[in-house]
Amino acid sequence: MNVITISRQFGAGGLTLGRMVSKTLDYNFFDNEIIQMVAKKARVSTHWVESMEKEAGGKFQRFISQLVPKGLIDRILDDQRGYIDEEIYVDLLHDIIRKIADEGNAVILGRGSQYILKDYKDAKHVLLVADKEYRIRFMEEKYDLFTKHAINSVNLEDKRRINLYRKFGKEDYDSPAHYHLVLNMSKVDIQRACKLICLLIKPS
Repeated sequence: MNVITISRQFGAGGLTLGRMVSKTLDYNFFDNEIIQMVAKKARVSTHWVESMEKEAGGKFQRFISQLVPKGLIDRILDDQRGYIDEEIYVDLLHDIIRKIADEGNAVILGRGSQYILKDYKDAKHVLLVADKEYRIRFMEEKYDLFTKHAINSVNLEDKRRINLYRKFGKEDYDSPAHYHLVLNMSKVDIQRACKLICLLIKPS
């Protein structure tokens, strides 16, 4: 039961590429759905979970992701808590991401999934990096942002990423040693990147 985790520097195209890979492989794609799962499992509002992630240093992505099959969510959400703090949040992330991996055929974007599934034999881990200029330009073109807003978004998300990983006690998240594949999106177009990632699962 294969699973692909995609970690990325903000603006390197992780959301766009993750969706493309999931569509190509006919896998489920998990991004903002994980927030909803954590919130539902903890019996708190999604705004509470989002607030916790905002505290990590920046805005959280609010892009619409493809729907997760209801049966999968029902199997994952099997406990009730009614309260969430930082420690519970991290525990729930571990629990939910592992269960997603157990279901298999999934692409997971971010959330420290490369650490959570580091010993999962069927997981392939991918890191996307890019020059800051590329990342700013990508945000301008993909999301029709003014340059000032694109720069602010990249800077805020870079800060958020640093602080979010501190919740996991990690600072080496860009080390290539954690990944099966590292792609510099400043030098590889997104279609080629998709093919390379899919080859991790379906070698030619």
